[in-house]
Amino acid sequence: MSAAPLALSVLDLVPVRTAQTSAQAVTASLATADAADRLGYRRYWFAEHHNMPAVASTTPPVLVAAAAARTSRIRLGSGGVMLPNHSPLVVAEQFAALEAIAPGRIDLGIGRAPGSDPVITQLLRQSGTTSDVDRFPDNIRDILALSSPEGASLRFTSGQEYAVRATPAATAAPEVWLLGSSDYSAQLAASMGLPYVFANHFSGDGLERALDLYRSQFRPASEGEIPRTFLTANVVVADTDAEARALALPQLRMMARLRGGRPLTALETVEQAYAAEAADRLAAPLESWAAERWFIGTPDAVAERLREFATRWQVDEVMISPVAAAHDSDAMDAAPSRLRTLELLAPAA
Repeated sequence: MSAAPLALSVLDLVPVRTAQTSAQAVTASLATADAADRLGYRRYWFAEHHNMPAVASTTPPVLVAAAAARTSRIRLGSGGVMLPNHSPLVVAEQFAALEAIAPGRIDLGIGRAPGSDPVITQLLRQSGTTSDVDRFPDNIRDILALSSPEGASLRFTSGQEYAVRATPAATAAPEVWLLGSSDYSAQLAASMGLPYVFANHFSGDGLERALDLYRSQFRPASEGEIPRTFLTANVVVADTDAEARALALPQLRMMARLRGGRPLTALETVEQAYAAEAADRLAAPLESWAAERWFIGTPDAVAERLREFATRWQVDEVMISPVAAAHDSDAMDAAPSRLRTLELLAPAA
């Protein structure tokens, strides 16, 4: 008897490797989104990060629009929009427009973290209206109301009402998901009856408690709604275990830099990472940690581990972050190792 199919999705940070331009990185990611659509992946989400040499995913709505133009089936969204950086009305308008571009295929994943450092947060505040992190729950409710076909209304002290809509004649709204890696986000999603994603690719700590809080405290916003959640995971798949481990090393070294407060760089190639690791052993302390928490290996082995992971946490979907790096010889406008991960994993899952 064959194992039940596992639904897979993709989280993309649009990685930028050494000597690669942002244009080349975006081209490679859009080709990866096209492949995910063709291979049957359920969703493709773009993250929001700022001022990081190895990440070109700064504006999820722009990237979603570009991906929508070249895909036909897959759901597209943000993983996520970091709401403290934006006005709720702007977010609602952007995703209402995306819903009009790709009806029934848009997800609005929302996070509470700024996705940057305090300096960037201040620059964002100077360049446009942002939302108060302390009003995060109210801002979520505003987005839900503004994005709905009915829209929202303001009441002035005079008693007069003022109608506000994210788009003038909506027939549907993007699906809103709350993202997080803490008790707070899980409890908020439960209280609002929203689907929830735990950022396991970033931090697996607290996963069991977060899911328990979400499921036990879930209050449906309308009749028939049930808790819905999936998990993210760092994944590297190759034809051999040795090649998979090699492809994972540059990203592992990047994580070591983040954890150690070291200066960030563009993502190393496999060859650069091996040469540097021989000298500084930067990733060595994280190797056993990654072996337990990341999914690195051959197609069948990784697919089996992902199925066990999904069964353990009672989810029917896992969103993979394909963190396989490039080789020196790879074309700058392509992501062959990340594409290979998707191509090898889809039939095995």
